[in-house]
Amino acid sequence: MINSIKKLGPGLLFAGAAIGVSHLVLSTKAGGDFGFGLVWALIIINLIKYPFFEFAPRYTLSTGKSLLEGYREIGKSILIVYFLLNVLTMFTIQAAVTSVSAGIATKIFGFESNLLVSIGIALLCFTIIIIGKFDFLDKTIKLFVFALCICTMITAFVSLNNATEFNLNQVFPMNNLELIFLVSFMGWMPGPLDISIWHSLWSLEKKKINPELTFDNFRFDFKVGYLLTLIMGLVFISLGATVLYNSGTNLSSNGSVFAAQLINLYTSSIGENWFYVIAFGAFFTMLSTTIATLDASPRTMSLTCKILNFQFGRNQNFWLIILTLGTCLIFLFFSTEMGFLIKIATILSFVTAPLYAILNFILVTKKNMPKKYRPKKIIRIWSFLSIIFLLAFSFAYILTLFL
Repeated sequence: MINSIKKLGPGLLFAGAAIGVSHLVLSTKAGGDFGFGLVWALIIINLIKYPFFEFAPRYTLSTGKSLLEGYREIGKSILIVYFLLNVLTMFTIQAAVTSVSAGIATKIFGFESNLLVSIGIALLCFTIIIIGKFDFLDKTIKLFVFALCICTMITAFVSLNNATEFNLNQVFPMNNLELIFLVSFMGWMPGPLDISIWHSLWSLEKKKINPELTFDNFRFDFKVGYLLTLIMGLVFISLGATVLYNSGTNLSSNGSVFAAQLINLYTSSIGENWFYVIAFGAFFTMLSTTIATLDASPRTMSLTCKILNFQFGRNQNFWLIILTLGTCLIFLFFSTEMGFLIKIATILSFVTAPLYAILNFILVTKKNMPKKYRPKKIIRIWSFLSIIFLLAFSFAYILTLFL
């Protein structure tokens, strides 16, 4: 059992990165607004995105190359676009997840300044990564993911046990606001498709540390991580459905304020004795995302610079320092613009999802992909239909911007 856990790594990092704002905020809000009515949407979007996330370890472990190196073989312009998109979004995304982590920490420990706590968490994660490197991150994230799963599942169990009734009927949103939420919910669950790039780099790093790990080990690791994102999505929906549904509570659109509201609501509903279980479940949910994103963005940027033969930015620590400083500067000088910055990052993430899906599909079906590792016909058909859905989905999201 312990040996099996030691073999896990990139899949749990993937889960740690994915189970963040999308689950804590959107899944809980889905439960609060629709009860269990959007479980169908959660399951469908997990099925649609599954092949493209799975293609990351499939391609990387069968070729020994990252997705970024594969993209370069398709075309240099793709990597240049990826580099520019990352520059536009990574600071905002990092600031957003760090801010929510800080909001929860402030609630737990009674700190007065969310600004100082946000900067403190950014520096803590920076220290863990720059001193501990990947091996320490790999071990740390297992503890974080384990803690968030245990705390959140206990909270959900108690919440379900205390619920007098709940409705399992599935619903389809009808008005404009509900449709906009559905599009956002499905767009962020279980995570943006560019996380597949992070996963491929983490897989390469894990293979360097444990060269004895096989292709099947990595596929199993991914499936564990992906299944966790689905289970935790269902858990957070159940929390929203049992505590918030029909409560008439007006929840904030600000992530950190929203998290604090959730802790208060769960505590008042379930009982004061459960405060720390609830709060630490939320905290570890966001802390795992914060540290995973802070490791992933510099890792991808440094490799992109190397592949493109840039004369700068080839060192991962360079980008780690830049990202940490940039995040802190947003807290200090641009906190009032966070909503606008997050909206831009969201739009770019949704619109580019079909691109990453198509690129990942091309890589695993190319002739230079080892034949025995190419996806079977049923997976190719599944992927093709999913790409059509993602294209339609991105178009629908663009339409919601004008509703």
